[in-house]
Amino acid sequence: MLNIGFMQGRLSDMVNGRIQSFPFSNWKEEFVIAHKNNFNTIEWTIDSINIENNPILNTKMHSEIKSLKQKYSIDIPSVTCDFFMEKPFFKANNQKRISRENFLLDFFKNCSELNITYIVIPLVDNGSIDIETHEKIVLNFFLKNIGIIEKYNLQIIFESNFPPEKLKIFISKFPKKYFGINYDTGNSASLGYNYEEEFDAYFEYIKNVHIKDRILGGTTVPLGEGDTDLSGILIDLLKRNYSRNLILQTARDKNKHLEVLCNYREFVLNIINHYEKK
Repeated sequence: MLNIGFMQGRLSDMVNGRIQSFPFSNWKEEFVIAHKNNFNTIEWTIDSINIENNPILNTKMHSEIKSLKQKYSIDIPSVTCDFFMEKPFFKANNQKRISRENFLLDFFKNCSELNITYIVIPLVDNGSIDIETHEKIVLNFFLKNIGIIEKYNLQIIFESNFPPEKLKIFISKFPKKYFGINYDTGNSASLGYNYEEEFDAYFEYIKNVHIKDRILGGTTVPLGEGDTDLSGILIDLLKRNYSRNLILQTARDKNKHLEVLCNYREFVLNIINHYEKK
């Protein structure tokens, strides 16, 4: 059975109207609510807003995070780095680039101390790789720091808007032991990609999956209301023996956070259970 977790913040009010941002006022309560409703996996999120106060960066807060994980039986296997998308080091120059690279390396250490394995690097939106020079900078930085990545027992997983064959070429430049792909069901649908072609190209590199629905060329919508063939995707993943996490990075509701998230989980489980009963 595939494990279904959720993106941190999906059980909290939106921050400044953003669909995804660290829930400073409610992050501890999310552990309690998750446990009570049989969720055992949270993907941490860290963005640029008030980033210096994100508990993952404060070593004094690490003991509390570990305590919450243990008390409520919650695993945090992954973190999505929206700050990277918002302020990509490969688009900065000189000292600013060095500063952002050093920040990322310090961040890796903090993740390791919390036993977070998968570091989701979003190469989309403002973090998209648009020119060959940027790709070379990204490649050189991560390959140069494989020793640190290995030391901290991390795996870097890229989420990209590259078409299937181009993404296959890109990810094949990295050693599979330490690098992989975060597959986003909604983003791929929004870009008009065919999931079978994507999986044929790079399934072996997929180490995490974000579940969402999006309109072709448009925004995130509730599961089943967009152009994402979620049933087809999940069944294909099962056929290919995908056995890692599915993270609900789904559309938001203004008030009914828990109800909506549980409904999305049921939506996914119904597809999986229907297939497995055949």
